[in-house]
Amino acid sequence: MSPEPTPPRAIAEHMIGIPAGEIVLRDEGTETDWKVEVGAFRLAPYPVTRELYRAVRGEAPPSPAGPRTPVTEISWKEAVRFCNLLSRAAGLEPCYSTGEDPDGQDVVCDWDADGYRLPSEAEWEYACRAGTSGVRYGELDEIAWYRENSGGEVHDVATRAPNAWGLHDMIGNVWEWCWDVYDPEVYGPYRVFRGGGAYDPPRGCRASCRRKSHPTFRVDDLGFRLARSR
Repeated sequence: MSPEPTPPRAIAEHMIGIPAGEIVLRDEGTETDWKVEVGAFRLAPYPVTRELYRAVRGEAPPSPAGPRTPVTEISWKEAVRFCNLLSRAAGLEPCYSTGEDPDGQDVVCDWDADGYRLPSEAEWEYACRAGTSGVRYGELDEIAWYRENSGGEVHDVATRAPNAWGLHDMIGNVWEWCWDVYDPEVYGPYRVFRGGGAYDPPRGCRASCRRKSHPTFRVDDLGFRLARSR
C-alpha cells in the first residue's frame, strides 16, 4: 500500500532518526577506501515524490508517472533549491546559500541549520546499509525496482521492502543525488548520485555503487531524498 499524501509542513514528522556511526566508502575505479564518521541525522523514508515536489514548486517536470512516484528529471541545483523552499515553507532555517555559478560551486551548506538538505554521500551509504555489510540490505527482488522486475518504469515509493531502519527504495527505483563532489581534480564540479534505478542491472543496484554527473544534469531515473541535521 502506498503511503498517504504528505503535506509539506508535515514532512518532519515522517523523517527517520539515523544513529551516529561510521562507514568505509570505496571508489572502485581508483580502488581507494576511506573511513567517515557520521553524526546522528534524519532521513526521509523514501525519495521526494512528484506530488510533494509539485506542492512546493507549483509544478513538476512533465511525466506520465503517477503522483506517488519519485520525482525525476531534477538536477542537483534544482534539488538544492527545493530543499530551501521546503525549509522556508516549514518555518525552518534553510541549509543552502546559493549564487550564480552555473556549475554550482558557490553553493554552501550550513550543516548546523535545521532545514532540509541532501544527504552527504557517507550519510547516504551508512543509512542504506542500516548496519549490514553485504552488497545490499536484502534480496534484490524484494527491496528494489530494477531492470528485471520494473517493467521499464519507475514505481510508486515504498512499494518494496524497507531496510532495517525503515528506509524504502534506497536501492533501485531511482538514483538519488548526494551533496558531495565526486572527484574535483578529475571531474570538476560533478556531484555524486547513489542507489541504482528501475532501468539498471543488479551491478548498478548495490550499496557501494557510485555515479556522478554535472549539477545541471537531468534524467528520467534520477531523483533525490531529504535529510536534516536535527
